[in-house]
Amino acid sequence: MASTLNLQSTIKLPSGYELPRIGLGVYRNDDCKPACLAALKHGYKHIDSARMYRNEAQVGEARRESGVPRDQVFITSKVDSPEHGFEKTLAAIDSSLKNFGFDYIDLMLLHSPLSGKERRLEAYKALIEARNQGKLRSIGVSNYGVKHLEEIKAAGLETPAVNQLEVQPFCQQKDIVEYCNKHGIVIEAYCPLIRGAWNDTIVNIGKKYNKDPAQTLVRWSIQHGFVSLPKSSKPERVVSNVDIYDFELSAEDMATLDGLDRGAKGAVAWNPVDAE
Repeated sequence: MASTLNLQSTIKLPSGYELPRIGLGVYRNDDCKPACLAALKHGYKHIDSARMYRNEAQVGEARRESGVPRDQVFITSKVDSPEHGFEKTLAAIDSSLKNFGFDYIDLMLLHSPLSGKERRLEAYKALIEARNQGKLRSIGVSNYGVKHLEEIKAAGLETPAVNQLEVQPFCQQKDIVEYCNKHGIVIEAYCPLIRGAWNDTIVNIGKKYNKDPAQTLVRWSIQHGFVSLPKSSKPERVVSNVDIYDFELSAEDMATLDGLDRGAKGAVAWNPVDAE
């Protein structure tokens, strides 16, 4: 069964801007320009970077070299906890704009809640300020648990547009996903490929559709309504990972993959949702 989705499919954010449903992750890629160029050539419209990845400049260079107009590429970055605090976060945003060589960043997230309540709230206020100044178009958070999201609400601040989490069949973070769905917060799923830690169930479901495990996992992510952020440094994998639009996982196969959830024990990335 062919899918009605495609690589240009988007979700509208509260800001009114469109967030592409698939993005290229560039974590732990010190030479990410080849992957970014392959992605943009293939039709990706979304690249997910962060200050701690130290590759914002390469992402910006790839965008310029690609020839794809700036307004046709959605760029995300993140401010890590050591740079939280109102003034520090504003300075970090200015630094990221300089690194990218951009006039604005499409989406800026707080990378984690590990800075503590006071500093992360001040950092979130800085995101709002920078957005109001036109430096950012949309704002959100990453690795936030329910209590961290409730903290923003209790402070009388606007709801984040996005919460980026590790979400994959072994680690589905259902309580946070449910909260975000209830409050209109878009879930971006990082580590959708489980860093290659696939089991026979995932492999065998893919074989039914003549798809590899990576394609099966990205499809699972998309069918759950998440924005999926598959990562690869290999241009050929950047392309093949999103060959997911000519099939649809059956309800039975989705349920089988859903049944693999191991909660926090299934995480393959650092997951700070228990931060105070």
